[in-house]
Amino acid sequence: MIVLGDKYSFSTIEYNRIKRNFPSLIHISYKKRSIKKSIDKIEKALNSNRKKLIVLNTQTILSPKLITYLTKLEIQGIKYITIEHFLEIYLQKCFISEELSANSSFLEDIHPYTFLQYLQKRVIDYSIISILLIPTLIAMIYTKFKIGKESPGPLFFQQARIGLREKEFSCIKLRSMHQDAEKNGARFASDDDPRTFPWGKTIRYRKIDELIQLWNVFKGEMHFVGPRPERQIWTNKFEKSIPYYGQRHLVAPGITGLAQIKYQYGSGKLDAKEKLMYDLYYIKNWSFSLELSIIWKTILFVLTKKREDLSNF
Repeated sequence: MIVLGDKYSFSTIEYNRIKRNFPSLIHISYKKRSIKKSIDKIEKALNSNRKKLIVLNTQTILSPKLITYLTKLEIQGIKYITIEHFLEIYLQKCFISEELSANSSFLEDIHPYTFLQYLQKRVIDYSIISILLIPTLIAMIYTKFKIGKESPGPLFFQQARIGLREKEFSCIKLRSMHQDAEKNGARFASDDDPRTFPWGKTIRYRKIDELIQLWNVFKGEMHFVGPRPERQIWTNKFEKSIPYYGQRHLVAPGITGLAQIKYQYGSGKLDAKEKLMYDLYYIKNWSFSLELSIIWKTILFVLTKKREDLSNF
């Protein structure tokens, strides 16, 4: 595979995923390079590349001469594809550009669930609730016992989150942090957060603390699968700096989601943008099979703590 241009940079995890389909990846910079030199570089790369695919990863408009050249290559069986389509097909994410002039036509296909889709999701939701009801009750009883020993106080932790159509709801979790965890102000939690008590760290690591959110799913405030709900303080911040961030509120949030199994734990603008790309893909391409795949990958992640970067989706 040949990547022409520098508009998007693949992460190490993404590069490892791509290698499953394209063992050889050759990058050719297009900016500040003459058309002739670019074509010469492509010709040389094609001679050493087994899978013939050119990914157009350019910020600048391609010259007519280069387009003519690519068209002739296509006649010979060598395909080319834009970076936007490549990311959707091979990495399951929608490319987000911060350039005001960027093509945003993909937004036309991002819309709330149809009635049939919503019905299918609710069937899945209630099925999951039925399956996890007993484990959730056991987790509640044992956590109540451990909290009494390690961090006396309430069993549940409730926090306002932003859900469908940007409406706030009270998201509930089993408490995993000490009661004064935010005495110095709101901040993102981390994988090894010092504010957690011992058992709290365990239930966070194994995602047991989120089982009680099945109550939010039962009430219709959340689905089992969907974009993770964020706090108002963070959504206000991200909507000002990340294009299309508000699109994730076209659907109800979820306990797990495509971003959770595809992207490592992180916080801040860069991580929020990366996760949004997966959320937008999920909303745009929702299907029953995609939903079941995410649930299966979530189970594997909880059991092994290995994300989807180690296997095909």
